[in-house]
Amino acid sequence: MNENPFLGALEWLSDPARWTGPSGIPLRTAEHLGYTALGVLVAALIAVPVGLYVGHTGRFKGLAVGAAGVARALPTLGLVTLFALLVGIGLTAPLLSFVILAIPSLLAGAYSAVESADPATVDAARAQGMTEWQILTRVELPLGMPLLVGGVRGATVQVVATAMLAAYVGSGGLGRYIFQGLGSQDYPQMIAGSLLVIVLALVLDLALLLLQRATAPRGTAAA
Repeated sequence: MNENPFLGALEWLSDPARWTGPSGIPLRTAEHLGYTALGVLVAALIAVPVGLYVGHTGRFKGLAVGAAGVARALPTLGLVTLFALLVGIGLTAPLLSFVILAIPSLLAGAYSAVESADPATVDAARAQGMTEWQILTRVELPLGMPLLVGGVRGATVQVVATAMLAAYVGSGGLGRYIFQGLGSQDYPQMIAGSLLVIVLALVLDLALLLLQRATAPRGTAAA
């Protein structure tokens, strides 16, 4: 292995043995993506309906913003450790932490998406006899969809960047390389694992950015 840890990380990544088998990079990447998708999905089932309600009705916005702020301030590693002590080693502890981490971005994206609709357009839809549900789904959501996708984008990047903590409590993912390297002082392996997480986060961010721009109504541009 090269004495330079960064060159050693490139050698580690270029080794064909790293790309096959039950501990290979493809399988660990799939595990990492699975943890990310599951965490964001569960968080979306909680945060998006609440955010849409807050944005459409204007009720409980202060409470929602405050709760999101508190959730952002919570240390993910501390949450993983706490949940591991409460529910045991396995996927449940990090998953609960990922859900809490993803909720603020999803909540903010959902209520911002609805709030961004032009009030005059909403009033015109209401004057035409549309129900509140129709206004939400046919007017407010289509106009604010880029902001909602932006919330999903933010949540996804945050979770994928911290999903390596699943390995901290015995699960898989790309974090396995980082924690195994830490335990054996194999710094090239640690750097290689970190690079894989960074690249995965950048790829997902770019993909969701393109989706965000694609959902922008004609004549507008997504942020």
